[in-house]
Amino acid sequence: MNFLVNPFRAPSRADAGWFSAGLASSFPNIESGDDDDGSLIRPRVCSSSSSSSSASPGASVGATRPACKVFHVPPPAPGLSSSQATEPPDTGPNPADLTDQVLVFQFRGKFHAIDHKCPHSSYPLSDGAPFDIEDFGIALSAGITCPKHGWSFDLFSGMADRGSYRLKMWEVQLRDAGGEQEVWVRRKQRMG
Repeated sequence: MNFLVNPFRAPSRADAGWFSAGLASSFPNIESGDDDDGSLIRPRVCSSSSSSSSASPGASVGATRPACKVFHVPPPAPGLSSSQATEPPDTGPNPADLTDQVLVFQFRGKFHAIDHKCPHSSYPLSDGAPFDIEDFGIALSAGITCPKHGWSFDLFSGMADRGSYRLKMWEVQLRDAGGEQEVWVRRKQRMG
């Protein structure tokens, strides 16, 4: 059963540029106030209770993993469909070149996929820390802070806390994969 069905959106085509980011159980669920520096790249304990009720065959419960995954996804080449251009994604990004890299992580039970490069300072956001955007103690949204200059970006709209910079957002879907949930991401489709 697909829980992400939107009656106002046409179903995805096979060549719409989706690629798998891995099993949902392989992403630690980051909570605000964890007793650490908050950096996404710091290893954390994975638990199967984060998104599914059973442990994945490839991920042992209690295993320590980075809280995020970074993929290099080249833009679709002219003449090729999006799926041909993005399969399979590289899992070893070049830290010197952050272009066309996507950062995938789970914060407070919700999966997020954003550009790995800070739009303000071209710094890797995997070194950043996610946080709740609150007003009088009520969580309104979630954000991520770039550690280079301290700028923050909303994880739902991509807007910066200052200036007119906007973080590029990616679409995320959870799909059933033999009793497990699998995380799929793609570039947000342009309207019009």
